[in-house]
Amino acid sequence: MQHSCDCDVPGSMTFRIETAERETFTVFILSGRIETWAIAELRRLFELQTDYRSIVLDLKHVSWVDRDVIGFLVRCEADGVKLENCPGYIREWMERDKD
Repeated sequence: MQHSCDCDVPGSMTFRIETAERETFTVFILSGRIETWAIAELRRLFELQTDYRSIVLDLKHVSWVDRDVIGFLVRCEADGVKLENCPGYIREWMERDKD
């Protein structure tokens, strides 16, 4: 199964979600700028999954995130979502946000 969604908001750069299956995992390949409004779309896609532990978020092509997204990613990991190719600056911010 492959799915692609280009999400445009006026005044914002494109945020892209591609979906792929890898063995028992659903991989959401994210790219572009992830802003607060994108969280709702990601949650909608997550709700279609039976188990958060079967979700992988590939962040290799993410160029920017806002503070709300950092909190969302921290909660995702706590719920069992795997973060893959997470840029160092995002990982550092997530670690600071946990404190």
